[in-house]
Amino acid sequence: MKRRAFITLLGTAAAAWPLVARAQQMRRIGVLVNIAENDPQAPARLAAIRAGLREHGWSNNIQLDVVFSAADASRLRAHAAQLLALKPDVIFAGNTSALAAVHHETRSVPVVFAQVEDPVANGFVASLSRPGGNVTGFANFEDAIPTKWIELIKEFAPGLARVAFIYDPANPAGARNLRTMSTAGWSIGIEVSGASVGNVAAIDQAIGSIAQSHAAGLVVNGGAATATHRDRIIALAERYRLPAIYPYRYFITSGGLACYGVNTIDLYRRAMSYVDRILKGEKPADLPVQQPTRFEFLINLKAAKAIGLDVSPTLLARADEVIE
Repeated sequence: MKRRAFITLLGTAAAAWPLVARAQQMRRIGVLVNIAENDPQAPARLAAIRAGLREHGWSNNIQLDVVFSAADASRLRAHAAQLLALKPDVIFAGNTSALAAVHHETRSVPVVFAQVEDPVANGFVASLSRPGGNVTGFANFEDAIPTKWIELIKEFAPGLARVAFIYDPANPAGARNLRTMSTAGWSIGIEVSGASVGNVAAIDQAIGSIAQSHAAGLVVNGGAATATHRDRIIALAERYRLPAIYPYRYFITSGGLACYGVNTIDLYRRAMSYVDRILKGEKPADLPVQQPTRFEFLINLKAAKAIGLDVSPTLLARADEVIE
């Protein structure tokens, strides 16, 4: 890895520290974030990490080694190994694919995750209440969310007959969420088809295919590939005039129609409470996995206008935020 891939955020200005801070033991945290370094989300996520650490008193005595993988699944394990070679006290994994890479490389170094779907089903922890190994953290999903997505898109476009569900193949939850959505869709008269999209060509193919259908819509699952290529996905939804539901706020601030999901920045900040507890001597095995507590429903009226969609007053009233 190129040297510039690692960014030391804290603990580099030793000459300016107070003497008491110099006497403290320097602790090291490796951070694996599976988005591009120039992604607009990158500064927000790193700011949340720093804010969470400051809340627990960690500032000058912490060094963060951060690597951005830019949704490059072929390099994730190598990135994880390189972080481990720096001998961190704790590793923070920023999503499911990042955690999978770290989990493959170590069963001893403590790992805290955020933005991970179903850590039990994916084999990262033994149970939510007693993780049992070297991994714990903050999940970002509830089983009811795919059903909520299909219900919401039906409310946006009552005449909808078919929905394409696109998901990142590196996110193990994608296929499971497709099954849940298909069942929920059948009950309200919507046919759901799934497409695994790991790159732009696959995205173009999947969205172009559903656009050929009458009364069609789009639902996007979370994952490094869909997050990295969100501008392309949003542009295609607008081009084909497809109502679309997304998993996170940043899809909507990038121009998407609507989202329902967890506040990911809040998860990153909250996850630092577990980093703090581990640095103070607690074990990941004894720290229960935390479930999400904050969900967001956002609507972008500009995006609705671009595809000729009138949003009902009922939906607008329920939204946590309406972007105009």
